[in-house]
Amino acid sequence: MSPYRDPRAPGGRNNRPTRKQRSSTSARGSQRSQSGTGEKSDAHVSGGVRLQKILAEAGLGSRRACEQLILDGRVEVDGSIVTELGTRIDTETQAVYVDAVRISTQTQKVYLVLNKPAGVVSTMSDPDGRPCLADYVKNRVDRLFHVGRLDTETEGLILLTNDGELSNRLAHPRYEIPKTYLAQVRGQLAKDVGSRLKAGMDLDDGFVKVDSFKLVDSTPGKSVVELTLHSGRNRIVRRLLKEVGHPVERLVRTKFGPITLDEQRQGKIRPLRSDEIGELFEAVGL
Repeated sequence: MSPYRDPRAPGGRNNRPTRKQRSSTSARGSQRSQSGTGEKSDAHVSGGVRLQKILAEAGLGSRRACEQLILDGRVEVDGSIVTELGTRIDTETQAVYVDAVRISTQTQKVYLVLNKPAGVVSTMSDPDGRPCLADYVKNRVDRLFHVGRLDTETEGLILLTNDGELSNRLAHPRYEIPKTYLAQVRGQLAKDVGSRLKAGMDLDDGFVKVDSFKLVDSTPGKSVVELTLHSGRNRIVRRLLKEVGHPVERLVRTKFGPITLDEQRQGKIRPLRSDEIGELFEAVGL
């Protein structure tokens, strides 16, 4: 028996669908969806995971083959045939069937967010014995990727996952994932600093600009600013702020794409919620 089938569900070992039932299901789906672009299914959950991705991860074939299963009317969610390729579902609460056989929507993928302290190296091991990311995920899962590397002295949000496809897309410039930082800098800001950073400037490795910039707080000799940018170049925030005359004294990443630190304490790690995972998938077209 396939590990993805539930023997207690319709189509399991004790209740296998007949050929007639399977043919009927497929015929209904073909009539309802010649192109897969009909009305949005009632099963659709905004921010959920794409149905074809779930089917592929359950071992039912390539992504394209799984799309064809949907178009052929062979896939049901909570008892209703789904033929819309854009359908997203909640893997925690919704049941998925292919040819009346229930499949597992629970994958072995791991999605974590760490509030990294200063002094921790953004690697899974360090030959010099310095604190590193692996110290926070011991005994959780093998081969985790870190997404959105931070330099050793920068604090804040860093993602950890064993989903290689998601990791690669989040790091790729093509998807323009925004990152938000809080920076404590030296000196009080001149009025034109924000406009200069938003207009952009040339650094040694090319032109770069920020998407948004605001002054959060100012005291004699120091300022706290918040800025958002898409670039993932090495030490880019520190270099930009130094270029405008305000070297960084402390830097914290507070947001990566749709994921935020909120009240998560420094040094703490937590799994992403299903809606957060769905939002990450959506951000990179998965």
